[in-house]
Order: sequence, then structure tokens, then C-alpha cells
Amino acid sequence: MRLKHLRRFISICEAAALVMLMGNSAWSQTKLETEVNSYLVDLPFNSFSISLPAFPERSFDIRKFGAVGDGHTMNTASFRKAIDACSEAGGGTVIVPPGLWLTGPIELKSNVNLHVERGALILFSPNHEDYPIIKSPHRGFLVAPPIYGFNLVNIAITGTGLIDGNGTTWRPVKRYKVTESLWKQFVESGGVVSPDGKMWWPSEAAMNAPQGLAKLREERKKLTANDFLQFRDFLRPKLVFLDDCKRVLIDGVTLENSPAFAFNPNFCEDMVVMNVKVNNEYWAQNGDGIDIGSSKRVLVNNCTVTAGDDGICMKSDRQKNSKGPELENVVIANCVVYHAHGGFVTGSNTDGGMHNIYVHNCDYVGTDVGLRFKSARDRGGVVDNIYVRDIYMKDIVRQAILFDTYYEKVDMQAKSFPVTDRTPIFKDIHIDSLYCDGANDAALVVGLPEMPIQNVSISNAFIKADRGFLSDYATGFVLRNVKIVPKEGAIYSLNQTKDMTIDRGAAPAGTKIFMKVDGALSDKILIRNTGLTSVKIPIEYGPDANKNSVTQE
Repeated sequence: MRLKHLRRFISICEAAALVMLMGNSAWSQTKLETEVNSYLVDLPFNSFSISLPAFPERSFDIRKFGAVGDGHTMNTASFRKAIDACSEAGGGTVIVPPGLWLTGPIELKSNVNLHVERGALILFSPNHEDYPIIKSPHRGFLVAPPIYGFNLVNIAITGTGLIDGNGTTWRPVKRYKVTESLWKQFVESGGVVSPDGKMWWPSEAAMNAPQGLAKLREERKKLTANDFLQFRDFLRPKLVFLDDCKRVLIDGVTLENSPAFAFNPNFCEDMVVMNVKVNNEYWAQNGDGIDIGSSKRVLVNNCTVTAGDDGICMKSDRQKNSKGPELENVVIANCVVYHAHGGFVTGSNTDGGMHNIYVHNCDYVGTDVGLRFKSARDRGGVVDNIYVRDIYMKDIVRQAILFDTYYEKVDMQAKSFPVTDRTPIFKDIHIDSLYCDGANDAALVVGLPEMPIQNVSISNAFIKADRGFLSDYATGFVLRNVKIVPKEGAIYSLNQTKDMTIDRGAAPAGTKIFMKVDGALSDKILIRNTGLTSVKIPIEYGPDANKNSVTQE
């Protein structure tokens, strides 16, 4: 038993011994604190703690404020009255009992736990006029999210009920993402199809909004909420959006059918997301699962995600006078991601910086990419001190590991630009104990000519893929005890890659070419403790490669 698991077991046992001395509420809070903090010890960087929310033993049933769970009665006012009463009383729990609760946006308040019981389904209104334009601390004007909170302290959303964002009334659909029968259903349901026939929009206003919105922002320097009303259909809200909140707990609920991201905290601190299920359709445009934005001291534990875009994603936006990374001290543990553009993702906006992230004991099944690090010039910052271990993947569509610094800008590839404070920098990233059964590429590393991907270690990995490890502008990679089994081609294809070590590598039976090297910058590539005697061509040099760039020991 690893030391960290033993310590976690001891901590839980110590907490259990207190149950005879406490009431149920105190016991539950102690148990939660013990569980959370057990994941914050023995980290690969300095350990930290999370301050959890706590609530008085008061409950406010939404039915007592006029709510009717028949799926037809609008309950916006009832939710507001219950939350207001709870907040004014000094805090407590707002109970959403079993039922189908149709409502407009729900605004959270400090010291309130919104508890969605098993059997309860909160269904958000399909009428977009129920969603006013509001202003958030860091995002400016936006369509009121189904559930939101700004500048709050001590809040929670708990329970095992369902929260449905009615996202199909908001999202456009790309034709290539869906079957012909499903496309036909969308077209016949109403809305409009783009002139090129490639996208269905829920309304003509949504389809035409990008041009009108750009024109509005260009013509007017000072905008009001009313200016954005005509673009409401296009400005899809996140299902649960928190901005500038502290001591946050999201536990047990299912988030589904989101208009955009399912859960997006922004500039939050001391936050725990656990036992959450996200269920967005595979074709859901921008249907990310859990996107942690510019937050600090965060635990994401035991969550299951199916998403139309990134699964569990880290984002970071630079703020004026910032003195450090905007996203820092994040632990992601025991999570499963099914369909998604990436299992664990950073970016694409990394300009605020990211530091101290630990991802472990996660499964990615059927995702487009397993580990996805993405950014681009003018959207980048420093992403470092990232640790990933005990990752298990199956049927990955593209890359098991991807570093991409040309996200949505592939036309700028191979051109060198000056380094600025918005140049993406990925460095000091450590991956250990990764196993993948099936991918298109074992790894694809694409750095910038002016800023290669730097100082990445991969240890104790086994990856079966169609192709092997491919790199372009990479430096300081160390691969130890890594076995890559490609169906075709070289195991390693390196271009403009230097200071790379492969220690205790492997060449499976039948390997024709172990390594291809090209690019004038490729140099100081070391292969050690790796038997290549049975390989037909151990090293193949391209026309621009230095024939002495690889050393074998």
C-alpha cells in the first residue's frame, strides 16, 4: 500500500472515531473535511488545504414558497424567495424535493446550499426571454446562466438530483457531427440552416449574431445590457457559472444538456467538485464538462463526464497587475471521461498562467485526445509544474498525449515570431504510469520555433497506437521505461528536437525503424539501455539532420 493511501485510510478511521461524540451534521462535515484533505497531502508540490463551506441546520423547502413540481408551472419566483429567505436567516439549505421543477435562472447567495434531492429534476425554461442580460465581475455582460453566483462566500449545490439546462434550444449543430437522421430531426424542428448547409441554428437571430455583435463592439465603446438583448440567442450561457466565489462545494448532482459549458467556475478559491456527473451530447457545440477557470485551491474528485467538447479543462485569463499564475494548486483525482475532445485539458487560453496541477487515477475512454495541452500565440502564458500519473485510456480517437501551440492557427506553423508575454510556454510537465490501448498517435508534440515544448518527462508508460511519438520543436524530453507499439512507421519521428533522452525504451518484434530524425536543430538525442539489434534501421536521418545528433549507450 502506498504511503499516501495508508495515510488517507488512517485519517478516515480517526474521523470515524468521532461519530459517537458528534451529531449527524457535525459528523457529516468532519467526514467531508477528512475526505477532502486526504487528497491534499503527499502531493508532488507543496501541500495545501481547502476551506470548506458549512451551513446552519435550517432548511427551506421550495414548495413552501409556492413551487409546483409538475413540469408546467414556472417556479422562478419560488426559487428566488426560498434562496432569499435562507440568506436573510443567516444561511442554511434550500431543499428541492422530488418533482419536475420548471424555472428560469436561479441566482445563488452566500451561505446557501441548494440541495437537489434524488428524484428532483430542475428543468430550465426553453423560453430565452426568461434569461436577462446581466453583468459579471470578470466576464462583463452575459446572458443570465441557469444557475449563477457572483462575489459569494460559503455556497454549495448538493444532492443526487438532475439539473437540465435545456441546451438543445440554444446550441447550433454542425452537420458533420451528427447522423443524417438526427440532422433531419433538427432541420424539421424549426430554426435555420446556414447558407453553406454545414450548420443548423436554433434561430436566424443566433446565426446572424456574430457579424452584428462585432459591428456593435466596433461602433460603440460603452455598451449596456440592452445592447446585447438582440444577440441573446447567440450568447449561450453556461449551465452553472460562478464568478469570484470562495468556499464552494458541488457534490453529487448531475448536470446535463447545457447550453454551453456545464460547470465553469471563474476566479474562485477553496472549491471542491466531487461525485458530479456531466452528461452533454457528443454533438453539443462548446459542450465542455468541467472547466476550471483562473481558480486556486481546487479539488475535482470522483466525477464522470461525457461532453461535446473538452472533458475536464483548465483555463486561465490574465488580469491587470497580476503577480502570479491565475490558476494554481489544483488536484484532479478518480475521474472518468467518456466522449470529449480531451480527457484532461489545459487551454486554449493559458495567458494567466497555470502552476501546480496534479492529475491521478483517471480513466479516459473514447475521447478525441487523452492528455491535451493546447494554446496559441497571443493566448499563451506559462504552464508549468504539472504532474499526471496513473492514467488509463482506451480507444482514443487521435492522440494519447498532445501538445499543440497552434490551436486553431495551423496556417502559422513553421513561422517564427518574437517571444512576448503571451507566447505559450509549456514546461516542467511530468507524466508517470500511463497506459493506453488504442490511439491514432501515441504522442504528438508541436512547439513553436521561438518556444519549443520544454522539459517533459514520461515514465513507465505503455501505449498501443497506429503511429508512434512525433515531435516538432521540442527540447528537454526524458522518456524512461516507455514502450510504444505503433501499427506502422517509426516508433519515434523527431523533427527540430534536441536534448532528448530515451532510457530503457523498447523496440517491439518486427520494428523496421526505431527512430527518424530530421531538422537542422535536432541534436543531443541520447538512447540508452535500449536494445536495437533486431531493428532493421535503428536510426534514419532526414536530409536536414545532423548525422551525429543521436548517441547510443
